[in-house]
Amino acid sequence: MTGAPHPKLDELISVLARLRAPGGCAWDLEQTHESLVRHLIEESYELVDAIESGSRDELIEELGDVLYQVIFHADIAAHRTEGRFDIDDVAARMTEKMVGRHPHVFGNTTAETAADVSAVWDDLKAVEKPGRTSVLDGIPQAMPSLLLAEKLLGRAQRVGIEPARHDFAPASEEELGETLLALVASAAANGLDAERALRGALRGLQAHIRVAETTGKD
Repeated sequence: MTGAPHPKLDELISVLARLRAPGGCAWDLEQTHESLVRHLIEESYELVDAIESGSRDELIEELGDVLYQVIFHADIAAHRTEGRFDIDDVAARMTEKMVGRHPHVFGNTTAETAADVSAVWDDLKAVEKPGRTSVLDGIPQAMPSLLLAEKLLGRAQRVGIEPARHDFAPASEEELGETLLALVASAAANGLDAERALRGALRGLQAHIRVAETTGKD
């Protein structure tokens, strides 16, 4: 291989730099980290759609849109007077993080199963972020409610909490999806907000977890 190992990636970085340079695009130049949040969220959801569609071309396009957001944020940071960093700093930090969190690949730690890897990962995160005192620390509350529910259920188990379960055991994701849809439809028919209801239950679960962490009881 000759020249840059990823010439098209370097070209994309150069395109954005040109757009945000004097004489470039006024819209691109005035963007901030905050103003781009909605675009990052939208592009992320479009990427999910592309993954679920199974279309190669759509996946390439939407991965590119998300990648562009990362490069965009890095370019904004590269032009700050305080707290400056650029795309190389982002890549370097991520490389260091991934190498450090995979000692079973880059070091002498043994982790033969996915469960072993998860345990190593959790231990390393605890060392990296000593300021986190709760299993709930670091969980984005703005996550979609079902994803948040799965995340919180996993954290609840760490402190010995096993939330009540219904006897219903779906045989497939299709059956589960239909059941969830039926629950939402029933809620709507009775004037209830399913999203708000689930988030309320999750707030209750988080309160339960914090009590368990404090008292050592569930």
